[in-house]
Amino acid sequence: MKEKIIVSACLLGVNCKFDGTNNDNEKVFNYLKDKEAILICPEVWGGLTTPRDPAEIRNNRVFSNKGIDVTENFVRGAEEALKIAKKFDVKKALLKAKSPSCGSKKVYDGSFNHVLVDGDGITAKLLKENGIEIITELDL
Repeated sequence: MKEKIIVSACLLGVNCKFDGTNNDNEKVFNYLKDKEAILICPEVWGGLTTPRDPAEIRNNRVFSNKGIDVTENFVRGAEEALKIAKKFDVKKALLKAKSPSCGSKKVYDGSFNHVLVDGDGITAKLLKENGIEIITELDL
């Protein structure tokens, strides 16, 4: 039986990134060859459109670059991702680095100046809290 793994959909070419593009990554494709990938996009699942304004985490809240608090959308999307992980008994997730949803270990600081700080995105944090191992494309 193949290992099931949650994967940020943008890493596999789905155009769900904030700007309507993707983060298609050949290393991710190669890593997943012997695994069963379950694609997620917490931001879309949380009710945000594609494209959408860029967002970053500041003081444990998520704000768009226009100052709109979109935390609830990010939390809703994270909760949906966790439901999927539990339903399919997933133990590992391969998520998009630096994302306010999926980033692990480092995320942007909320200044929209490309400054990274220690921390996890909303979905990555929730999955970690529920025992799911998180890796990013930078770990491959």
